[in-house]
Amino acid sequence: MPSKGFTTCLWFDGEAEAAADFYLSVFKDGKRGRTGRYTDAGPGPAGSVMVVEFEVNGQKFIALNGGPEFKFNEAVSFQVHCADQAEVDHYWSALTRDGGQEVACGWLKDRFGVSWQVVPTEAIDLISDPDPGRAARATAAMLQMKKLDAAEMRRAADAA
Repeated sequence: MPSKGFTTCLWFDGEAEAAADFYLSVFKDGKRGRTGRYTDAGPGPAGSVMVVEFEVNGQKFIALNGGPEFKFNEAVSFQVHCADQAEVDHYWSALTRDGGQEVACGWLKDRFGVSWQVVPTEAIDLISDPDPGRAARATAAMLQMKKLDAAEMRRAADAA
């Protein structure tokens, strides 16, 4: 993988390869890079997966089997910008399958505990509408949702 730009390192406890495969199945334009394995030098068992490089939606990642010391939390999340509701539905369904959980306002956690925001582009336009009344109504509607529905937010914004 190219060395320019940023690479996000995701710390897993033995699930790095499964996580990389999962994300590659969710995003259409993904590609897998190198896989590094622990050697006799440790700290993991020799031959076991240490890191997996992968890229999805142009974002480079390293999945690291670092051990149980650290867990994901909501302080960091990845935003998936969606052109329409069909994309929202696709990513929402894919990222919550097999044990993921819906949270609120477009947030979810996948089965590995990584937080994602699945956001229709129109939702951002609605909550930042120059008309403060429209923005407030769209925001109020959004705050009642788990998966964002841009059409419902638009209906709320348009209601006077």
